[in-house]
Parts: sequence; C-alpha cells; structure tokens
Amino acid sequence: MESKQFKIGLMDCPGCAREVESAVANLGGVQSARVDYLTNTLHLIGDVDYSRLKDRVESVGKSISRDSAKEAKASDEVKRAGVLGFWDYLRARPDSRLALAGGALLLAAIALDLTRLLPSNATNLVYILAMLVAMKPIVLSGLNALRINRQFNINMLMTIAAVGALILGEFLEAATVIFLFAIGEALEGYTADRARDSLRSLIALKPPTAQRIIGDDVVVVPVEALNIGDWIRVLPGERIPMDGTVLTGLSAVDQAHITGESLPVTKATGDEVYAGSINGSAALEIQVSRLSADNTLSRIIELLQSAQSRRAPSQRLIDRFAHIYTPAVALTALAVAFVPPLAFGGSFWDSPEGHGWLYRALAMLVIACPCALVISTPVTVISAVTAAARRGVLIKGGAALEALAGSKVIAFDKTGTLTRGQLQVAATYTDDCAEGPDCEPCAELLALAASVEAQSTHPFANAILQTAREKGLTYASARSVETMTGLGLRGEVAGKAVTIGSHRYFDAEFEHTAHLCDVAAGIEDSGQSAVMVHDGAAVRGVIALADAPREESRAVVGALGDMAIQSVMLSGDNEVVAASIAEQVGVDRFHGELLPEDKVMAVEKLLTKHGHVAMVGDGINDSPALARASVGIAMGGAGSAQAMETADVVLLADGLGQLPGTIRRSRSARRLIRQNIALSFGLKALFLLLAVTGNVTMLVAVFADMGMSLAVTLNGMRALRE
Repeated sequence: MESKQFKIGLMDCPGCAREVESAVANLGGVQSARVDYLTNTLHLIGDVDYSRLKDRVESVGKSISRDSAKEAKASDEVKRAGVLGFWDYLRARPDSRLALAGGALLLAAIALDLTRLLPSNATNLVYILAMLVAMKPIVLSGLNALRINRQFNINMLMTIAAVGALILGEFLEAATVIFLFAIGEALEGYTADRARDSLRSLIALKPPTAQRIIGDDVVVVPVEALNIGDWIRVLPGERIPMDGTVLTGLSAVDQAHITGESLPVTKATGDEVYAGSINGSAALEIQVSRLSADNTLSRIIELLQSAQSRRAPSQRLIDRFAHIYTPAVALTALAVAFVPPLAFGGSFWDSPEGHGWLYRALAMLVIACPCALVISTPVTVISAVTAAARRGVLIKGGAALEALAGSKVIAFDKTGTLTRGQLQVAATYTDDCAEGPDCEPCAELLALAASVEAQSTHPFANAILQTAREKGLTYASARSVETMTGLGLRGEVAGKAVTIGSHRYFDAEFEHTAHLCDVAAGIEDSGQSAVMVHDGAAVRGVIALADAPREESRAVVGALGDMAIQSVMLSGDNEVVAASIAEQVGVDRFHGELLPEDKVMAVEKLLTKHGHVAMVGDGINDSPALARASVGIAMGGAGSAQAMETADVVLLADGLGQLPGTIRRSRSARRLIRQNIALSFGLKALFLLLAVTGNVTMLVAVFADMGMSLAVTLNGMRALRE
C-alpha cells in the first residue's frame, strides 16, 4: 500500500512526534505511522478517512495539513514570523495566543494584588482564570494522550502540578508556572524551527520555473512540466532549474551548494550541469537529462528530509529512555508526596519550617519534562547534515554521522578514488631524446602513435590521444588498422607499417636498443605500462602510461593521519602497481590483487581488529565492500544516482578534498551530542534532587526546564557554523 504524507504543525519537541505517531497508529485502518519531527511530516500507510485523521491529530493538540499549496503558504508565513521575531511566532500559534491572553490576565491579577483594589478572594479568581485560559490546550492534550495513547505526557504532569498548587493555595505560582510552561514550549518550537530553516534554505535553491525553448520561441513553464530531452535557456546570474547537458554556450557555473567546490567551474558544450547551481556571465542552452523530481538537488533534499528516520544510536537509546522516564517520574513524585508523611511522619502540607512533601512532589513534576533530553540529539544531527550538504557532502542521518565520527580506519579503493581512474601518459622516451619530454623526437613519437590509436577505443589509446591534443600535435590518419589481441595495434601511416605494442611483444618481434629495453623494463617494474612504437623501419621509442594519483590524495591521507586515522588501500591491481600508488599517496598499508569478494574480506578483518571502519569508493564499483564497512563513502555522487542511493555518505564532488573536513565535522557533532546529553542528564538530576529536598520552587523548576531545552537546542545548532 502506498505511503501518504501529511504535514504536522505545533510540534515543539520529538516527544510531540511520538504522541502523534501513537495516536494515529491506534486508528482503525492504519497499518503504520511515522512522524519526522524535524521535517514536520507524517508518513502513513493505511486506509483512513482524512476527517478522522484530522480529529485524532488535533485531539492531541497538533495540526495537520494535506494541501501542499496551503502548506507552502503556511511555511512561508512561519518563516517570515521567524525572521521578524519570537513575538510574531507566538501570535501565529493558537495555543500561544491563549498563553498570551493568560499572561495578560496574570499581569492584571498581579496589579490587583499589589494595589489591593479587590479583595484577595476576587484576585485569586483572576489568577485561576489566567491559569485556565493558558492551560486549556495543555489540559486537552494531556487528557487525550492518556485516553488515546494510555500515556502520561508532560502536559498531564503540568496539569496535575498546577491543580496541586491551587490546592496548596499557591494561586500566583500556579498561574505563573502554566504561563511560563506554555511560553517555554513555544520557545522550543521557535528554536527548532530556526534549525529547520537550514533545510528550507536548500529547498529554496530549486527554481520553480524554467525558460523552455520551443522552435524560435522561449516560454516560461513550471519545472514539473519539463521532460527529458527538452531544451531550456538559462541567462547569466540565474539558477539552473534542471540537471542537463550544455548544448551551446560557455560560462562559469557556481555549483558550491551542490558539490562544495569553492570556485566556479567552466561549463562548455557537452558538460553536465546541476539544478540549483548559478550560471555565470554567459547564457547557456541546456538539454534536460532528468525530471524535476529526479534531479540532483531534489534527490539531495529528499534524502536529507528522510535522514531523521535513520536515527543515531544515541538518539535511539534516549528515545527508549524517554518512553519510560515520564511515567517513572510521575510514580516517584507520588511516592515522594505520600511515603514520607505516612511512613516517617513528615509534613504533607507546607509549614513555616518549609515546603511540605506534596509541594516537593509537584516541583518534581514541573522539572520532569524530558524535552531537553530528547531534543539534544536530533537538532544537532539535522544541523550537522545540513551544514555538510551546503558544502557538497550528503550524510544520511545520525547513524551515518556517528559511524563516521567513530571511524578509526579508512579503507580506500584505488582506481577512481585515490587515482583518477584514467590512464595518462606519464613520460616518453626515445634514443634521440636530449631536451626532455617536450623535445621534437618525443613529439614525433606521440604523433605517430596517435595516428594509429585514433581508431581504437582502448584505454591506452584514449590516454595517448588526450596528451596529443593537449600538446597541440597534428597527426595523419592511419589506414588498415588491425588489433592484435593482447599484443598491440598496427596500421599504415603515410605508406609505412606502424606497430604499437607491449614490451614483451617487441622483445619477440622487433630489434631495439639496450637503452630502450632497459627503459621499458624499468617502467614496468615501477608499476606503469610500457608501450613501444615501431615506424616500419626501426623502434622509435617508449611511452609510459599510468593511472596517476589525484592531486589531493596525498594531502587527504596526510590530514587523516593527523587525526589518528589509519589509511588502507585496497586494489585489484598487481602488487607492483599497488605498491607504487601506495608510496605516492602515503597510505599506511595496502593490499593488491584483490577480487571484489577479497575486498569484503579485507574490510571484515579491519572491522574485527579496529571496530569502526569506513570504506571510500567511486560509488559504482566495490558496492559489497562499501556495504560491509561501518560507513560507506561514495565519491563523485553528484552525477551518480546509484551512489546517492547506496552509500551512507556521498562526496558530491569528484574528489576527496571534502573528506577530512567531513570527518572533523562529524566528530564535532558527536561532541555536541555528548555535551547536550551530559547537560540534560546532569541538570535534570540536580534539580530533581533539589526538588525532593525542598530547595527549589516550582517557578525555579519551570525556568530551569525552559533553560535546559533552549541551551541544548542552541548548542546543537552550533553544528551549522562549525
């Protein structure tokens, strides 16, 4: 059955999301319900009437919407309120408006109390009225949670605390506690909404329309109306609305929000561009390559929105703890209220000597709110993964974030990861070479080889042709080109029979100088490939081909070493080639001649020895090894749908440059999570102890609860800036 999605409003903490989940799951016809707190989204599988669903959600004090246009408008209103300030945010919420009305009545009651304009009994009625007005949504939510979910939530505890304060005659305190609690809940929602703004900023990168080219006309259409193969025009300074391939134009494109590259990238005919990037100084005509829902930016946003469902281990532990924490505190408070008076002769009511055990129990209920604890991890996670996404790194949720932070060893696939994955001409050698690699004999050698290789698709041919083009060499067109499987290539160039082949083949077929023989042998001993060229009369020289390391590989491996992370290279190449690349990039260890299943076994051995292992690949090959590691990291994922779907972490740029910074960011987020958990547990335990010993009032308790929630939220949001 298809999953349906609805937007849920008025959720101030992850506990609110669990209440909605439980309430909706208890409806007849619902197979499963999951609420993502940080995206305000209910994912529902089942057959239930919307009116029944709406009644159930509203019964626990939340709002629900299924109208995307209405939701978008509401989102804009809330966002504008966030920009304007907390006051506007309060006025946008129905429950907060009641709290403000209760606050106004509370101020009036305080003024009447101070001026003695009314008898104390009348003033107390105003206090009670102020409390009832502010408490209405709190009472309804608490009672419905108890009735529907069979759960004691914090709203029920606050209701009991306020009624208890009235019984004790603490009218001012009862009204003030409820008012501050309601404002505090709204403050939690406000700060959490600021964290959500970081995700909204990515959504805002999606242009809603595009200029579609139809013949000689240009028509503005919604991006959803575009199909694969359509042509669009993007003017200078505009955001590119769709993934596609440049048809005409030459421009520098800023794709920092997609790949994290700090400088604009020059795009010409045939180059790929991504939705959300910014066109530079010239107009581009682009052929659409993906639908709006499937383009790179849409996939990034979708995966970020679902990241909260992949909860970090610490968050799962806290969620399980919070599930039993509130009822446990309620039972403890009940014991605190009655056991000391009944068993030890303590005072149940307040006395001149201090607060009685009933008041202490009520103060415990006020401090019992688990919001600070349950919000400590998700706000940090969403801040960290959004900050990473802005820098071209996609981290799929808290589990991947914590696994990355805990990695002690990183295993690298060689080809396409530490190296470019494309053969290049490393050097050229001739008997007549006396001026280095750009001498005339070397240029003639390359041109002769390019003449024959121009009709081949072998990786050797691509490398030789690329170098010839870069050097601006001209070469003739070969005729009668013939491939000698496993040996080389031959053809006719300007009436001469030109042969290109391996050193082994040339040793058997063509006489050549001892110098060239030694050069070819040395090339192969170093792990490179040697190609020799015969011009029909003599061997002209040797071309060395190699899969060169990426420019940043050595610096990245060094940066990981500075963070006490060991690096291991896994390669399917022979030991000589693997050793050569390992030495060039500086990895700690390497393994060569590995089949895909051997790489999985190598990762398993590393896991057994070190506990946490990350695996970095190019996002296409070595998928089993990536899946087996603690966290799989795919590189170059901006152009690979497979990489985005399968890897835990995706470096969207085609390079390793973002890897050290991503690990530092994940470790920083882990520190923030631990700080928040320690702060929440520590202060909660301290104030509960103070409440039991009678050294804290309910007003101080509610201020402490608000302060803790605000502190852990703001601390978690530091991940956006680090």
